[in-house]
Parts: sequence; structure tokens; C-alpha cells
Amino acid sequence: MPKERLLAFSDGVIAVIITIMVLELKAPHGTDLAAVAKLGPGFASYVISFIYVAIYWNNHHHLMHTVTTVNGALLWANTHLLFWLSLVPLASAWMGENDFASLPTAAYGLVMLMPAIAYYILQRTIIAQQGPGSILAKAIGRDLKGKASPLLFLIAIPLAFVSPWISGAIYVLVALIWLVPDQKIERLMGGA
Repeated sequence: MPKERLLAFSDGVIAVIITIMVLELKAPHGTDLAAVAKLGPGFASYVISFIYVAIYWNNHHHLMHTVTTVNGALLWANTHLLFWLSLVPLASAWMGENDFASLPTAAYGLVMLMPAIAYYILQRTIIAQQGPGSILAKAIGRDLKGKASPLLFLIAIPLAFVSPWISGAIYVLVALIWLVPDQKIERLMGGA
């Protein structure tokens, strides 16, 4: 299978995920600022989730440029990532609609942890297929961001039961860590 089909499928799934998230936003029930303010938690949840999905799309784009051939293991690893990303709208809506209550905030952290693990598995699948001297293996290096993110999610999940706002701050921190893209793949591939 050409990698372009895999990219097209992945792009389509990610586009649907973003569409579902925006459809969860509701119009204010009223015409004053108090009505708009009631939408704050849902909108905040949407914004952070949109940023996360965009980060995954951006990194997936760069990751797939290192792929030379697509095999069954890569298809399943990619589908595994997309599965976990498809749960982001549900977790985002639940957290936002419940004003960042403890359980929904912890569940959001779990839903964000799982794509991080799935992305790691996808990277390892590509490296296993292409070898330790591959562009991806060279670009990842020590992968400090990739190791720190799951750890931060693991800290944030139980903290949601102490302070959902601290967990929320950790989720924002992880997004900020990834917001600045790693340019290693682009440099190694000559501007992919």
C-alpha cells in the first residue's frame, strides 16, 4: 500500500475528530455576557483538545514522511493511534460540560495518555521496519518530550482528584511542550 493512502485515511479521521469536537460546542442560551461565560469551560476544553489534535496531526505528518513502505504492522499501529484520538471529543465534551470536575478531568488525562503511548508504538513500529539507522531513529534521539509527556499525564490523572485545575495546568503544559515542533525530521529529510 502506498503511504499516501495511509496519510489520506489518517487526515480524514483527524478531520472528522475536529469536526465532532466543534459540533459539541453549543450556542449561548441568552444574549448577555453571563450566558457566554457559562460556555467558558466547554470552550476551554475544546481549545486544548483542538491544539492536541493539531499537534498529533502535525507530528503524524512529519512522522509519515520518514516511512518508505507500509506493512500490516504499521497499518495497525496507525489505526491504534487513530482509535485513541477518536475518543478525544468525548473526553473533551465530558470535561467541559462538567466544569472540569475531578472524574472527567482524570478521564481526559487517560484519553490523552493513550494516544501518547500509541504514538510511541507507531514510532517504534516504523523504526523496527526501517532499522536503527533510519531517519526516524536518528531524528528521535533521546526523545525527551516523548518520554516526559506520558509521565506528566500519569501525574495529572490522580491529581485530578486533588485539584482538577492542577491537572488542567499539566495538560496545558504538555501541549505547550509540543506546540513548538521538533525540526529534526525536517532537517534530516531536507525540509519535508
